[in-house]
Amino acid sequence: MRQSRFYLVVAAIAILLTSTALSQNAEEKAPQKKRGHVRIATLGPQAPSVDANAEPQKIVERVIAHWKGRFAQVLPDKPDLIVVPEACDRAGGLSGEKRLAYYRVRKNQVRDFFAQVAKENRCYIVYSAAREMDDGTWRNSSVLIGRDGQIVGAYNKNHVVIEETTESGILCGREAPVFDCDFGRVAFAICFDLNFDELRLKYAKAKPDLVVFSSMYHGGLMQAYWAYSCRAHFVGAISGLPCEIRDPQGDVLASSTNYFDFVVADVNLDCCLAHLDYNWSRLRALKAKYGPKVTIKDPGFLGSVLITSEHETVTAAEMVREFEIELLDDYMTRALAHRHAPGNME
Repeated sequence: MRQSRFYLVVAAIAILLTSTALSQNAEEKAPQKKRGHVRIATLGPQAPSVDANAEPQKIVERVIAHWKGRFAQVLPDKPDLIVVPEACDRAGGLSGEKRLAYYRVRKNQVRDFFAQVAKENRCYIVYSAAREMDDGTWRNSSVLIGRDGQIVGAYNKNHVVIEETTESGILCGREAPVFDCDFGRVAFAICFDLNFDELRLKYAKAKPDLVVFSSMYHGGLMQAYWAYSCRAHFVGAISGLPCEIRDPQGDVLASSTNYFDFVVADVNLDCCLAHLDYNWSRLRALKAKYGPKVTIKDPGFLGSVLITSEHETVTAAEMVREFEIELLDDYMTRALAHRHAPGNME
């Protein structure tokens, strides 16, 4: 009897050890996300149209159901960040007092739904909507929700369209915040903002890794201009128009289509820009050492290249320092200093 119990105990221990080993092996074999990599989902559906005479709470429920269905399109890809357009919960068909009555009933219901989705799926969500402040005034804001469902922060649209104030009482924001996420630093712009240098120059100085643009207006070439000027990746979530993810040279990495109004893409934020002048031999040496672990992207005619690290432990910044490669901003600063040095100007 004792011998039988002994063998049962031994067998149980063996099963436990085997199970533990298999679990460890599975963890070891599981693909690890490389440094700076983030999976971004951007969606561009228009807000649902509703009966203007419907009860405000019914409209809230309709909006939530709309976004629940839209999120179901991208959540299977397990994105790290989901971005939706400007005024994402402003139902079509409402205006004036009826829209205000809807907002009064909506309060934080849509926000809380987004927060629940973020928490359940361990992702960040950026949504843009009208917000009533504690003093009763209104802002057009992009709100960043963290993986835990908590509010990380909010950006208030700096440059509102004139009628936003005259017709809806929305005030212009003042600040240009940049928030830290576990994949990088994130800045924001909303719609009309894209036309103004004041905000863009603040971000160019702050050097975010990613600019998130929620909008009802595409902006055309301004998206590429902002990406290059801010030396940042740029993601646009545009209502009813193409939603694009761009690299810091302004090139489109991924885009929604006429058939699919969303796109999900893996983006590597571990990169930096360098000018070709004085860097040719250093860039060749960099590629010779790191091979496929580094990409050096030349879009042609621009004069700068995008250096991106695919290495598991060495960052793009470390590679640049190792080979003493002069970054684009440093080169432009040096060129300006040269211009203003004594004897160098007519």
